[in-house]
Amino acid sequence: MQQEAAQRESEELQHVQWRPRAVSGWRVPQLLWYLVFLQPIITEVHLRRRNVQFLFIRFSAWQYEGTDKLWAGLVTTLCEGIRHHYGALPFSVYSVLGNKPATRQDCCQSEWHCRRRVCLGLLALLAALGLGVGLLYLSLGGHALGHSSPSGSLLKVFGGAATTLSGSGLLMAVYSVGKHLFISQRKKIERLVSREKFGSQLGFMCEVKKEVELLTDFLCFLEIYQRRRLRVVLEVTGLDTCYPERVVGVLNAINTLLSDSHAPFIFILVVDPSILAACLESAGNMKGTADNGYLFLNRTVTLPFSVPIMGRRTKLQFLHDAVQSRDDLLYREITRKPWLPGDAGGESTQLLAVQAQAGTERGQGRVDAEAARRIQEALFCLHDERDCLYEYVPDNVVSMRRIVNTVPITVRLLQQQQGDFGGPTPRQAVAWVVLANQWPCRLSWALQCLEDRQQTGGAPEGRARLWDVFRDNSRELHTMTKALQNVLDLDGDPELFERFLGADFPFTVTEAQSLLRCTVNLDHSIRRRMGLIRAVSKLKPPSPPKSPARDAPHAAHRANSASRAPPSGRASGQAGEGHHAGDLAHRGKLWPVTCALFRPEQSSPGGP
Repeated sequence: MQQEAAQRESEELQHVQWRPRAVSGWRVPQLLWYLVFLQPIITEVHLRRRNVQFLFIRFSAWQYEGTDKLWAGLVTTLCEGIRHHYGALPFSVYSVLGNKPATRQDCCQSEWHCRRRVCLGLLALLAALGLGVGLLYLSLGGHALGHSSPSGSLLKVFGGAATTLSGSGLLMAVYSVGKHLFISQRKKIERLVSREKFGSQLGFMCEVKKEVELLTDFLCFLEIYQRRRLRVVLEVTGLDTCYPERVVGVLNAINTLLSDSHAPFIFILVVDPSILAACLESAGNMKGTADNGYLFLNRTVTLPFSVPIMGRRTKLQFLHDAVQSRDDLLYREITRKPWLPGDAGGESTQLLAVQAQAGTERGQGRVDAEAARRIQEALFCLHDERDCLYEYVPDNVVSMRRIVNTVPITVRLLQQQQGDFGGPTPRQAVAWVVLANQWPCRLSWALQCLEDRQQTGGAPEGRARLWDVFRDNSRELHTMTKALQNVLDLDGDPELFERFLGADFPFTVTEAQSLLRCTVNLDHSIRRRMGLIRAVSKLKPPSPPKSPARDAPHAAHRANSASRAPPSGRASGQAGEGHHAGDLAHRGKLWPVTCALFRPEQSSPGGP
């Protein structure tokens, strides 16, 4: 936007002779003169101007989360940013003596019109003040010479009255300017918000609207004075971390500020649309209005822009920058003085202590050097274009920094566990960090299933793949999607997970168990929750106890049936076959219903 403004400024200066005016430094007295004695006129020349200046103001909704009126914080931030950019004195003078820009229908090209009333009023006050001072001087001069007459007293009365009236008018103007100078719009709005009785009335928004209109008129005045268009760009961030009612208030404030078609405001909402839509739908005061949060956002946002997916070169550059900007976790004090005991022993004892400490430091230095080399190797795999690991890193810069900051800790813990630097390689360590960051739910499920099989004595071999463990138990995870919905939302693309563990990084059970002890970016509460849900789902309800009184008639009936049974085995066999056929017919009636119930599961990925 700044480049666009500079380009438009240079193009506009090639067609016109005038130069834009500044509003700082020695130009401030000239600006004050225009504010008091001249009225701007919106002409056709001004409407055709294409040069623009952007004023950027940042509003973090998270900073005002504790207040009940978050939207009031938005308005106060806007007012305070403009006041700070242009100075408190020009805005205070405009609030007291300024006039709203006028529009003329004639062909007059003059952008300024002399305010005759203000000039005549000021001249009248100054003349009255001078007349009053002169009359007082004459009356006091005659009294000093000893000539006391009724005319002298009359001059004194008229002179005092003229001086008092004219002086009070000037003092009131100065007092009003000073009041607006020390009491800003932000303090006014904060006082209105603090009044609970007034805040619940309809006049509260009316007062806020007046302050916004005053701000808009002041910016329009500056447009004509500076000879360029002004646009105030308000960047709203952190809105998706606030309560639903606060989100609704900020959106209503934005709609209020944009209700004027000539308002020079541009709002940039940096939010997650899914979270914002859910906040709108769950807000109590939006029931019936925002049942569909996406439709409400479409009516509010006039230029939607979704950040596209990063390309390969951009992602590699971001990963390289994240690696280069990290803090070195291997820094140690090089100039550390050895500890020498005082009078605890002789010179030989001190010499042995120094030699032992030097040997320990040399050993620790070798360990740190090897750890630094492995960390650099692991981090290089992240932004190496010849490696496929960067494809699994998300496009989110925060996730990139989280992965980059986790890799050194994981490598050092792996080194602490295996002092001979055996076991998983640095590439496997950084791949495991990416796996835990991208698919915490699926990885926790595979680890939990592996732990349960070890506890029951049916653990797979160490060379078995972790993907095979997950695939064998994926059907059970499908039945728990409702209970684990919030946790499953943390995972990334399922197809990438299959390619990650099945082809590019086929971790074995032994490697997974070794890396699990060094994992710090995986929430273990997810695995405990899965273990509890899985244990409860395997519980079977106990069969009800049988009553002896109810079993006696059934036993007698079975004895009578046995006594009436035919002696030939063929008849018994025919009866058994008929009973078996009836049972098969009964099962055949239920079989299509069972297929209908389980057809979705059989067609699910990974099913038989």
